Amino acid sequence: MNDYLPMRRRLLESGLGAALATALPRAALGTAPGTPLAVGGLPVTCNLTLPIACTAKTLANQRAGLGPAPFVYHKYSGWPEIKESLMTGRIQAAYMLAPLVMDLVNTRIPLKIVSLGHRSGAVIMVRTDASYRRFRDLRGRAIAVPSRFAVDYLFLRKMLARENMTLKDIEIIEMNPPDMPAALYARAVDAYCTGEPFGAAAQRAGYARPLAMTRDEWRNYICCVLTVRDDVIQTRRPLVQDLVNHIQAAGTWLDQGPANRDRAAHIAGDKKFFNQDPKIIKFVMETPHDRVTYGDLRMIRTEFDELMQLSLEARTLKKPIAYERYVDDSFFHAVKPLKLAL
Repeated sequence: MNDYLPMRRRLLESGLGAALATALPRAALGTAPGTPLAVGGLPVTCNLTLPIACTAKTLANQRAGLGPAPFVYHKYSGWPEIKESLMTGRIQAAYMLAPLVMDLVNTRIPLKIVSLGHRSGAVIMVRTDASYRRFRDLRGRAIAVPSRFAVDYLFLRKMLARENMTLKDIEIIEMNPPDMPAALYARAVDAYCTGEPFGAAAQRAGYARPLAMTRDEWRNYICCVLTVRDDVIQTRRPLVQDLVNHIQAAGTWLDQGPANRDRAAHIAGDKKFFNQDPKIIKFVMETPHDRVTYGDLRMIRTEFDELMQLSLEARTLKKPIAYERYVDDSFFHAVKPLKLAL
C-alpha cells in the first residue's frame, strides 16, 4: 500500500492537470438561468438524502403547478466518474467524499462543500463462517476499501491504531463497493470496509456479518457531503440555497420514524435513483435503526478539521487546507426549515 499510494497520486495529479486545462475555463452547463441543476450521487445510503430531496421538490412543484424541479438527480457508479463530471461541468453539484474535496481544492479545483449528507453508515464486514471476533483478528488478512480518499479508509486506520496495528499488518485492496460482497463470498478478500447498502446486502444474503460499525466506533462520522462548483454558487445562489434547504429537510424527515424510512427505501430503490431492491435499503434503515443517521447534518468546523488531520496522516492530503477554502457554510446557516410531503 505504501508504494502504491505515490503511484496513484501521480496518476491522479496527471489526470487533474489534463482536466484543468480543459475544464476550468468553461463555466458549468447549469449556470444558465432556468436550466435545471444536475446533482450527481452514488447508489449508497450515505447519499439517501439526495433522492429524497429531489423527489420532494418534484412533488411540491407538481402540486403548485410550477413545472419540473430545478435540481435533478444523476446516478453514478463510482467516485472517479462523478469527480470528472463535476470538474468538467457536466454536473454542477454532487455528493462527494469530504477528503477528496479537500484534495481537489488544494489542486485549485473551485468547489465548496455546502451541506453534510448523513452521519455513520460504514461497516467492516467478514464472512459468517470466519473466526474473526475482534478487529485485531484481521492481522495478516486482505481488506477491501472503496478508495484511499474515502472516510472508510480513515475508519480502518482508526481501528488499526486502536489495536496498536499498522498498515503493515494487513493488505489493503481498493475496490468498487458493488464488487465487495461478491469478492468476500468468493474469498478473494477476508473483509471489506465500505458504506451501505453493500454491507447489508451480504448480511441479508446470510454469508456475512458486521465486525465493526461506525455507529459504535466513530459516532460523529461524516463522509459524503454536498459539493457545488464555485461558478454555480456565484451565479445561482438562491437555487443552491433551495437545494440545501431540501437536503437538510430530507435528513430531518428520514429520522422522524420507521414509516418515513420505509417510504425512503421505496423512493430510492426506483430505477431513476439507486435501482436497488427496496428490501435491502429497508434492511439498512432498520438493522439497527441508527446504522445510518441523517437528522444531525450540522456543519461543524472541528469535525472537518479532524478529517483533514486524519487525511494528512494518511497522506491522502499533501498539505493542510483552510476550512474557508473548501467549505461554504453560509447556506447551512441560512437554512429555511421545510416540511416535506412524500
